[in-house]
Amino acid sequence: MSPPLLKLGAVLSTMAMISNWMSQTLPSLVGLNTTRITTSDALTQISPKEGWQVYSSAQDPDGRCICTVVAPEQNLCSRDAKSRQLRQLLEKVQNMSQSIEVLNLRTQRDFQYVLKMETQMKGLKAKFRQIEDDRKTLMTKHFQELKEKMDELLPLIPVLEQYKTDAKLITQFKEEIRNLSTVLTGIQEEIGAYDYEELHQRVLSLETRLRDCMKKLTCGKLMKITGPITVKISGTRFGAWMTDPLASERNNRVWYMDSYTNNKIVREYKSIADFVSGAESRTYNLPFKWAGTNHVVYNGSLYFNKYQSNIIIKYSFDTARVLAQRSLEYAGFHNVYPYTWGGFSDIDLMADEIGLWAVYATNQNAGNIVISQLNQDTLEVLKSWSTGYPKRSAGESFMICGTLYVTNSHLTGAKVYYSYSTKTSTYEYTDIPFHNQYFHISMLDYNARDRALYAWNNGHQVLFNVTLFHVIKTEDDT
Repeated sequence: MSPPLLKLGAVLSTMAMISNWMSQTLPSLVGLNTTRITTSDALTQISPKEGWQVYSSAQDPDGRCICTVVAPEQNLCSRDAKSRQLRQLLEKVQNMSQSIEVLNLRTQRDFQYVLKMETQMKGLKAKFRQIEDDRKTLMTKHFQELKEKMDELLPLIPVLEQYKTDAKLITQFKEEIRNLSTVLTGIQEEIGAYDYEELHQRVLSLETRLRDCMKKLTCGKLMKITGPITVKISGTRFGAWMTDPLASERNNRVWYMDSYTNNKIVREYKSIADFVSGAESRTYNLPFKWAGTNHVVYNGSLYFNKYQSNIIIKYSFDTARVLAQRSLEYAGFHNVYPYTWGGFSDIDLMADEIGLWAVYATNQNAGNIVISQLNQDTLEVLKSWSTGYPKRSAGESFMICGTLYVTNSHLTGAKVYYSYSTKTSTYEYTDIPFHNQYFHISMLDYNARDRALYAWNNGHQVLFNVTLFHVIKTEDDT
């Protein structure tokens, strides 16, 4: 009798572990505890990040379609995520069903064995009663052996009853899994029969096409300024910092020019990270002092206004030499027509998607802003536009896609108040606020590669993000 008893003990131990596993794990998978899986509630909780979005509005007066493309973080559509979750859940249910089927076969086999043992126990009990009635006729030794065997078998009676209950529970679990599989299959059919990999490839293809489209949308109208992001706190109250908009993606050098006068030292850093940590890579000693803070690095060269003059200097970082210099005819200098904060900011050099620009004022234009497009090699003025906005009333200005945007102040409450398009030679008054976090802006320039505004705000080097509005022309447009 010892080997059958060991076998039965192993079976009962296995059943206990399986019951414990099913009571803890199976309900959480199939929805038998606190979560109930339906065709709407559980699936709608999936909320992946939004993908690409294209917003459109009514046609303009010329009949062109006007829309805006917003490109957030890369992600898959919610429909795709639902399909993936359902498929994973179905696979788990199918694997569980197979395991339950194997467990059921083992349970039925062992159940028959226990029933056979129950019959033997009942027969042995009857025989024991008979022996007890005639105990005087048996030897004491034989009686004691029978008594010990009976004592060993008696505890199995309540275990047998529990075993029957567990067998019923397994049957109920099998039915629940069968019902759940049917529901999940129906939900998957309602959502669609697209293969996960197929959907993934379609989304990647769409993203590639949209990114190619975005590369073509190099120009647009300024709609919003957000930020700022504080990159570093350093230097005096006034200064300039910049990167090269024509540099390659791997070239992220930063140039730093502290103060608005009486300085010739330009500090170079290999990256933004090095700039933040102060890991300077090179120092340039310019042949002339600069005036103001409105310098620009463009295609590997620094363009700046020579101190106490209206001369523009082109300085090469590669050769550490002056490549060109030219007087900007009639341009006021040395605080004749500065921005509202002063600081010899008469001549503002800047770059955008179109090229190199100079913004200044002349007596001939009554102190109002003049915009000149420059040849980046010779510094020759290619074309000029005269605006009606007084230079002394401007806080700062920057160019985006050939349009000059002017702020109304360098102090708290500043906003982009005026814009002038060199393409149409027209102006308009705008109302685009931005957060002047440190209360005194002495430099504000647009970088076309980063699509951001670099600013020096009271000894803080900060970045603003810009939102542009694009008009997408169709092939039918002329």
